[in-house]
Amino acid sequence: MLNWNGRDFLRQFLPGVMAHSAGAAVFVADNASTDDSVALLRAQFPTVRVLENGGNLGFCEGYNHALAQLGPAFRYYVLLNSDVEVTPGWLAPQRELLEANPRIAACQPKIRQYSTDPAARQLFEYAGAGGGYLDSLGYPFCRGRLFDTLETDIGQYDDARPVAWATGACLLVRAEAWHALGGLEPAFFAHMEEIDFCWRLQNAGWQVWYQGGSTVFHVGGGTLHKSNPRKTYLNFRNGLALVYLNTHPAELPAVLISRVALDWVAALRLLLQGQTADFWAVLRAHGHFVGRLGYWNIRRRQFPPRLRLHERAGTYTGSLVWAYFARGKRVFEKLGVRS
Repeated sequence: MLNWNGRDFLRQFLPGVMAHSAGAAVFVADNASTDDSVALLRAQFPTVRVLENGGNLGFCEGYNHALAQLGPAFRYYVLLNSDVEVTPGWLAPQRELLEANPRIAACQPKIRQYSTDPAARQLFEYAGAGGGYLDSLGYPFCRGRLFDTLETDIGQYDDARPVAWATGACLLVRAEAWHALGGLEPAFFAHMEEIDFCWRLQNAGWQVWYQGGSTVFHVGGGTLHKSNPRKTYLNFRNGLALVYLNTHPAELPAVLISRVALDWVAALRLLLQGQTADFWAVLRAHGHFVGRLGYWNIRRRQFPPRLRLHERAGTYTGSLVWAYFARGKRVFEKLGVRS
């Protein structure tokens, strides 16, 4: 678990992790919290091993630095947000999936919304839901969640299947694959880093799966609210970097041009809605993406994109933006995505 000033989440959710994770060693990597998170861990959770990163390294480097310290002792890692409530037996179905198929490098459970309201707990959660997908332009979405439309869990996604990406809120990953790819992309800092990692896994010949036989509940937005301009900046910058790093060379020009154009449409919409700070965040995101093209090119050569759209699992060959806003397709099953 990665922590930054998450004392209250640790107090609330860590007891469940300890109770329902038999056979697993629990580590908390702390990004130089300024609250009393570390003191709380040492006083109330003495069996939890604390890794102090020495600074706020962000989500990506926070995990990279922490997992580099563990060495070869573990076959699997679980990246678990501190604002996740686990359930009895949550870990075993995922671990069994990886043990049954050595080509599966990562998987996620079903992610539902954490709430004290029983009806709200039946809703899929924004970050991960019933498994991650990508459309033809690299826009991420999930079974159970298209944009801000959340489905109710009625058992429609209880299966196990390959997907495009698994959420970083609760990500089980094979240690061999993690280290082969060097972990998460450090330049992302946070947001979309797990999508990039999973896309790189597929390009390297691994598989990414969803395991609907396991369920956890996620608060979401626990560290950065989705309307925060900082998050807007990270999402737009990392969104461009994501497609630039991982799209097949034959498909990249059309995808990148389309993404830039749609980003400008989104920026103008934000401006018209009076969200000036978010508008400027989009512009800064584009400027900083272009300013680091040299770095992105180095990374693209290190992990060359090998798969075309139709060769990747968890892809929708159409445009999610068009299907959702122009054609009114608000739930996953209406998209007609291939299995």
